Amino acid sequence: MSTLVKSTTRVAQGWLKRVQHTSSALGGIPSVFAIYQPDVCTFRKLPVVYWLSGLTCTDENFSQKAGAFQAACDHQVVLVMPDTSPRGDGVPDEDPKVYDFGVGAGFYLNAITEKYKKHYNMYDY
Repeated sequence: MSTLVKSTTRVAQGWLKRVQHTSSALGGIPSVFAIYQPDVCTFRKLPVVYWLSGLTCTDENFSQKAGAFQAACDHQVVLVMPDTSPRGDGVPDEDPKVYDFGVGAGFYLNAITEKYKKHYNMYDY
């Protein structure tokens, strides 16, 4: 898996990074996750909390709205915030004008129907 750091921001005695990558579980399309790492993690391993956002959210929702970085630093916890839906070319039903349970809905299972199983393997992801 190749990765590309899209941004790095200093926050709450640590670093917030947004990282683009490709995943076969998402049909090989690019996806983004955010990760907050307190400075102390450069010296030792820390526990990780995976935050799975819900309906219409991206990897940025939690990092922009929750205000959790200081608490994560204080308790020495790494935060990982993946996008919970595939996005991009070839993803079925991706129409920005239609608000429904498609892209951005926060699915956490693998799809079994032919139309969706190439990109919606969110449990595996």
